[in-house]
Amino acid sequence: MINDRRPDNMVRITTPELADAFINEQLEALRAQIGDKKVLLALSGGVDSSVVAALLIKAVGQQLVCVHVNHGLLRKGEPEQVISVFRDRMKANLIYVDATDRFLDKLAGVTDPETKRKIIGGEFIEVFAEEAGKLDGIDFLAQGTIWPDILESEHGIKAHHNAGGLPDNMKFELVEPIKILFKDEVRVVGERLGLPANMVYRQPFPGPGLGVRCPGAITRDRLEAVRESDAILREEFAKNGLEGKVWQYFTVVPDFRSTGIKNGERSFEWPVIIRAVNTSDAMTAEVENIPFALMQHLVKRITSEVKGVNRVLYDFTPKPTGTIEYE
Repeated sequence: MINDRRPDNMVRITTPELADAFINEQLEALRAQIGDKKVLLALSGGVDSSVVAALLIKAVGQQLVCVHVNHGLLRKGEPEQVISVFRDRMKANLIYVDATDRFLDKLAGVTDPETKRKIIGGEFIEVFAEEAGKLDGIDFLAQGTIWPDILESEHGIKAHHNAGGLPDNMKFELVEPIKILFKDEVRVVGERLGLPANMVYRQPFPGPGLGVRCPGAITRDRLEAVRESDAILREEFAKNGLEGKVWQYFTVVPDFRSTGIKNGERSFEWPVIIRAVNTSDAMTAEVENIPFALMQHLVKRITSEVKGVNRVLYDFTPKPTGTIEYE
């Protein structure tokens, strides 16, 4: 069984040979751990869960049951994309659960970031427990935990849905095959597993989703402003050749309003904060220098197309002192 903690002298996985060695070691470990049982995977469609899915398919085949939960905190078009890629193209055994109302109702009025994360993490486990109850022989829960998740949870920076938010009475045994890897290593392993490039190099997306980009108590209208502004940002970055060159970029809509002018009349609406950073391991991050003309275009589109928004701000803060996400 591979170590539960990253060895101090572990060589960074940067080559196909090192990735192959890790994959072979993990396949053996997964088969030994799972045996002839079934395993549920929280398949978000992000880099980490996709690599875990590929490893598990290779290790135990049809013993894997993928569950994609739409918690209402996903990016625009994301649930449809996950179904298309995994069910249609990869022929995965995929269960789709639309739990939007369930999650948003439980999050209503909750402002504390750690409480929000634990609600989301706990509700995920409840959904998986229900799905497991409909199936026979589910004993394991697979998760895309990676090394920075564990480090940040241990150091008290923030809880992660897959490292610090699990309830004590969880009945599943965890399967976490990439928990000692940094994000750049996960991508190298994903390439060797044959995952498509647009999946391997997709920008990271947190487990709690847009919930950590909607600071304060989550409301459906503000959440929709995050979703729509994020879609505009991603579209414009792709048009302007920044997709794949900037490690992570997204929008945040904080829970305060300011006075503005729209159509010659006073408006009192939210700002959209744009964040774009580059990093190799998510432990530190530098801010991307967005061309001013592109920023002006983003401001025009967001303030005219996104309901409830009258300002656009750019976050120039590196990590540290900021974290990459806002909550």
